[in-house]
Amino acid sequence: MDVSNELIEKVAKNARLELTKEEKDEFIPQLKEIMESFAILDEAPVQNLHASFQPFPIKDIMRDDEIGECLTQEESLKNTVHKKDGFFKGPKTL
Repeated sequence: MDVSNELIEKVAKNARLELTKEEKDEFIPQLKEIMESFAILDEAPVQNLHASFQPFPIKDIMRDDEIGECLTQEESLKNTVHKKDGFFKGPKTL
């Protein structure tokens, strides 16, 4: 890509920057070097590659469910005073 004064002015306009002539002259070789670095990526062989939207596998951090011993109805209700007929008693709803 040809890096010119017009390109620097266009980039500066898009970035809403007001650059002096000295700053523009300073940025031309820097932008040229950056564009040459990215040109290397154009040479990478990517014809037979598929897009990777998730490069790392997603793992479930939760533990697996295991069948174990359950509490009896009496054990689960023993620490509450809000119980009625063998069930937890909650607030009334309309």
